[in-house]
Amino acid sequence: MNHTVKYLALFSLAFSLAACDDDGLDVRDVEIPQGYALSAGVSTIFLNSSVAYDTQADWIDADPDYAMRFRDGDGLYDDTRTISGGLGPVYAGYSCGSCHRNAGRTKPELWNGGGSFGEGGSGSYGFSSMLVYISRKNGAFFQNYGRVLHDQAIYGVKPEGKLSVKWHYEKGAFPDGEPYELCYPEYSISEWYADSIAPEDLFCTVRIPLRHVGMGPMMAIDRHEIEQLAAKSNYPEYGISGRANYITEKGKLQLGLSGNKAQHADLTVELGFSSDLGVTNSRYPEEICEGQLQMQDGSMMGLTYDQLDISAEEMEDVDLYMQGLGVPARRDVNDPTVKRGEEMFYQAKCHLCHTVTLHTQPRGSTLLLGTQLTWLGSQTIHPYSDFLLHDMGSEIMGVGLNDNYVSGLARGNEWRTTPLWGIGLQEKVNGHTYFLHDGRARNFTEAILWHGGEGEASKNLFKQMKKEDRAALIRFLQSL
Repeated sequence: MNHTVKYLALFSLAFSLAACDDDGLDVRDVEIPQGYALSAGVSTIFLNSSVAYDTQADWIDADPDYAMRFRDGDGLYDDTRTISGGLGPVYAGYSCGSCHRNAGRTKPELWNGGGSFGEGGSGSYGFSSMLVYISRKNGAFFQNYGRVLHDQAIYGVKPEGKLSVKWHYEKGAFPDGEPYELCYPEYSISEWYADSIAPEDLFCTVRIPLRHVGMGPMMAIDRHEIEQLAAKSNYPEYGISGRANYITEKGKLQLGLSGNKAQHADLTVELGFSSDLGVTNSRYPEEICEGQLQMQDGSMMGLTYDQLDISAEEMEDVDLYMQGLGVPARRDVNDPTVKRGEEMFYQAKCHLCHTVTLHTQPRGSTLLLGTQLTWLGSQTIHPYSDFLLHDMGSEIMGVGLNDNYVSGLARGNEWRTTPLWGIGLQEKVNGHTYFLHDGRARNFTEAILWHGGEGEASKNLFKQMKKEDRAALIRFLQSL
């Protein structure tokens, strides 16, 4: 069955079911092309190109209003903001798409040359494709900076500071003698716009962009199922015990799903426009540098700060765009090496945290202004994540993955299990294979070897495998 016929079949089924079934869609009878497997029910698409993350699910085209709003949201997502478009005065990226190229993760400046301290850091091209979180060692924020260091600024305004990175390298070997190398960053901030902060009083953690894959099905996930996983996610023989993050957003205590530490209950469209781009909106009407010298610099340039830069309706269109993106199907599922790798995935107990199968709630998801996406309801999905927090350890090469940054209930050493759907296409979409929150892992093998704490048992089981079995497990990850 060719892809064109497949698209038509899925489209027709989705359209007909949407007309008669408000409780969701059932794609069990849809024929799947040879060598593929559904990843996200009706949101599954069958692409493996550079736009595999940035293509709408077929159900978007089934509704002319959704299709129009999706295109509008796509345009706003990729729109290059300028001074007249609300950018700045300080910012981290000049559009959503500048950091999330093709709805993925733009190659971070962390690995590019040019940093005065070492081998990477704040870029000189108008964005850095990373977020720099700073706090005092007691957890408090710095009065003149806030939670994010904005390392870019419009012309005539000084950035809050510049990040440099020095990479440290450690060599190791598997029990069979195959060598590997791990590396970890040492951060330094210079060119502070105001108070210079002493390193001994500073915690700094850096985040490279997340892939915007599966955002709609993720937001439609049955929260009760996640809470049940948290209640059952206790495997003392492997040291695993996941827990849910809860945060208060918009005055309501909610289960966290999105972000590196499940620290948000939604896709943070409003926060992203405000904190990352400096674009004011109804939820965040103040400039991110309110009260700082940059406001004065901007005023001297003739900027005014008495109007919102983007409307709530426009932000909901961006929310629709993100939730309407298709999820790439699994590829090469009948390949013998991939099948062997899947066996190794289970043998290493990766599935205990990277939960293969979840379900969405009957009513689907809800957008920012209340629009209900019932198309996403009652789906069987395969995100390869339990969306729970797990202790990832503090002492690998003396540093580990503890970033000392608290988010909601999440401690510094706790991270949300990363969804793996679509991860095998990151290199094709974005041209790199940097993984983990700060991109320190340069490939899948390094990402596995950085697992500590609750991931220690899986890492050790992986290390004990034969070389060909380790390679098969990596090949399986590339098929996701």
